Formats: sequence, C-alpha cells, structure tokens
Amino acid sequence: MSSRLNPYLGFRDNAREAMDFYQGVFGGEITRTTYGEFNASEDPSEQDKIMHSELTTTNGFSLMASDTPNGMELPTSSSITVSLSGDDEAELTGYWDKLLDGGTAIMPLSKAPWGDSFGMLTDKFGTSWMVNIAGASA
Repeated sequence: MSSRLNPYLGFRDNAREAMDFYQGVFGGEITRTTYGEFNASEDPSEQDKIMHSELTTTNGFSLMASDTPNGMELPTSSSITVSLSGDDEAELTGYWDKLLDGGTAIMPLSKAPWGDSFGMLTDKFGTSWMVNIAGASA
C-alpha cells in the first residue's frame, strides 16, 4: 500500500452515529471495531464504543474516527478543518447541503473573490469543513 494522509476524527460517545452520518453524505462502506471486540477496555460502559472505524468511498475518500475512552480527555478545540475541493459543482454542493443538515454555516457557499465558490461550515458533530468548487477556467 502506498502512503496516504486522511482525517481521523475523535468523539466521546457518538463516533458510530457520526460515521453513519458521513456515510449518508459521501456514500461508501464503513468498517468498525469496538473496544469490547478487542478486549481493549475493562470498563463495561466502553464495550460498545468505537475503537476504530473507517469510511472508504468509491471516489477515494477515507475518513476515520473513534470514541475517546472515558479515562482520556477529549480535545474540545482544534485548528483542523476538513477540506473538500474540486470542479464537480453538483457533487460538492450535494456534500455541502448534507453536511450542513443540523450544522451551522460559518461562511455560506457562494462566489469567492478568487472566482471559485467557497463556503465553511461546522457539522452537527462539531467537525469543521471547507468546500471549494473551482470556477470556470478563463
């Protein structure tokens, strides 16, 4: 396998719900394991928590996530934003609309000074997203 870089999102107790949401946005297949399946926690309340999950889509997206164990602090802020970009306006606008469901638009998806369409949002799970749709070539 060649090297790759992909987002890995952390949640407290709702990684399963978040990944199901992202599958609804991007399609693809999810694999997941729980702490209980690997005997990775002796805490009964953590047995069904997600130790690792990955959403893999047909267009090459890979998004990973897990639930943070009770004994670890969940970071509450991050400077990380997941960025989606390309020139397929219908596809990217569709992702934008689905990610925005239950979320908040920080900067509405609209024509930007550099000629592309651009927007920023925070989805209902607190993940920050940027969407950039390439404008027509001059």
